Amino acid sequence: MASSRNVDTVGSFSQEQILGIGRTGVVVRRGELAIKLPLKWSTSSDEEVEANIESLQHEQSIYKRLGKCDGVVPFLCFSETATTLRVMENGDLRSYLRQKRPPKYLQLSWFRAMARTLAYIHERRIIVADIASRNFLLDSSLSIKLCDFTESIKLPLDTCIEKADFGGYSIRTDIGQLGSVMYEVVVGEKCEFDIFKDISPELS
Repeated sequence: MASSRNVDTVGSFSQEQILGIGRTGVVVRRGELAIKLPLKWSTSSDEEVEANIESLQHEQSIYKRLGKCDGVVPFLCFSETATTLRVMENGDLRSYLRQKRPPKYLQLSWFRAMARTLAYIHERRIIVADIASRNFLLDSSLSIKLCDFTESIKLPLDTCIEKADFGGYSIRTDIGQLGSVMYEVVVGEKCEFDIFKDISPELS
């Protein structure tokens, strides 16, 4: 497990460098680049770090499947333990909405871009599974880009995407999650979307 030992711990980065910390990864800023690394705390075991490396590599495979897509945060290069992305200067949508109320024309522009991007992702036979305002980023011109595909499901390219269902996730749950993001943009309040809310524990 040499790769685990080559991953820097979160504590080795300053607060100013860290752009975000997720369940399996940390994103740090290096100049105009955003580097996503496997999450590693000082207390993390090798097994935990290896699982986070696998999650990172799964996400890299999603980026490769998508290729260059205007509505997805641009990736620049990959390595075994790092994904290099372009920095989005205005941060994530959720944080932006806490500080500002976007005008209607900008909201509509975002909604069109979100819908086009999701349609393309589904054409590439990918179910995002984790669409949330924290996973939309804004560049210097306030164009909106989707990021974070660690939870996404990559299906065979010959899959009938309209019928695909993976553990309860489908294009319908993606659309529902996107609707909750649009609600949050319009109303200014987070809208929870739980696909398992009405399922009894025995069936989930």
